[in-house]
Amino acid sequence: MVSINPEPVNAPQAEEAKLETRRLKLTKALLDQIWVHGEAAYPEEGAGLLLGSDINGERQVTAILPIDNAREDTARHNRYLITAQDMLAGEQQAMRLGLDIVGVFHSHPDHPNQPSEFDRQWALPWFSYVITSVAQGAAHGSRSWRLADDRSQFTEEILFVTNE
Repeated sequence: MVSINPEPVNAPQAEEAKLETRRLKLTKALLDQIWVHGEAAYPEEGAGLLLGSDINGERQVTAILPIDNAREDTARHNRYLITAQDMLAGEQQAMRLGLDIVGVFHSHPDHPNQPSEFDRQWALPWFSYVITSVAQGAAHGSRSWRLADDRSQFTEEILFVTNE
């Protein structure tokens, strides 16, 4: 098993305490699929849905649903769009598998794997957001984030990657 233990980014102490119980687990094979999707989308942002379960704040991702970026051509280099139809398809796929949508993944071409202000403005509380930095077409790292209920900031959660 590989454990990536991040430090909180601009998080108050109460949020830091939650970091210990907030984590997103996924297999290396799923993370590899997320990286391949981000690399294939480069130099545009790639995105998709994380399907799994949430038990007391610990998330287990057991499937992903890559999605074509529906944003207009001129904005895809630094924006992604998941449509209502994409979300419906994700909900239906999750139901077939006995899972829930627990988050969203997307890539940041030639930018760090941390949320932008635009990400914060458009994100939804509760979901996990896995952001992968793709530099010059190659994925270089992923981090996971959750938006505060008051939408004021993201808090990084532990991204726990297993071999199986």
